[in-house]
Amino acid sequence: MDRTGSLPIDDTLSKALLAEIATHGGTRNFPAHAILINEGDATDSLYIVLSGRVKVYASSEDGRDVVLGEHGPGEYFGELSFDGGRRSVSVMALEPCSCRVVQGAQLREFLAAHPDFALHLALKLSRMVRRLTEQVKSLALQDVYGRLVRLLMELSEPVGSERLVKQKLTQQDIAERIGSSREMVNRVLKELTTGGYVAQRDGRLAILRKLPAAW
Repeated sequence: MDRTGSLPIDDTLSKALLAEIATHGGTRNFPAHAILINEGDATDSLYIVLSGRVKVYASSEDGRDVVLGEHGPGEYFGELSFDGGRRSVSVMALEPCSCRVVQGAQLREFLAAHPDFALHLALKLSRMVRRLTEQVKSLALQDVYGRLVRLLMELSEPVGSERLVKQKLTQQDIAERIGSSREMVNRVLKELTTGGYVAQRDGRLAILRKLPAAW
């Protein structure tokens, strides 16, 4: 809980917790496209994003990636290494970013001394399991169109009579997030654009009207 006694509602650390954990570890800067964590690594550091954004992804043996999420300022990643296992995902900087890097031993001491952070971590892991469960269900039960619509609705917000995706996404970005090929995403978006359902707004996708239930 934070100082007011309320439960954290998202994955962003409070200013108080950020200030307290800032005395542990050191700050590292990374250029855009730098790999912060490699899948299979045996490291156990926790990374707290101070500025910039990173993406979390897993790769197949043939080089295909699936994006599992993104993190921005106040959020953190690397917590799954607490069990002593190897890293299960890779993390790449989407833009120049700065992170506070706390080694595993220091982090365990911090957890013991700060129950607020331990609770925040437990809730974050619970939300992560829920998100990944929904992702697995989507991959197993929905076709490419259904997964694309679900992603667009999750990432967009109402702007007047339309919905605008909050970030600029390439077709490859979308393909990696929904477990599809760029060519298939291109085909679906082209048909939606022709049908007057979506359009580009300064490099971001806009949903002009309710998307069909199926395509």
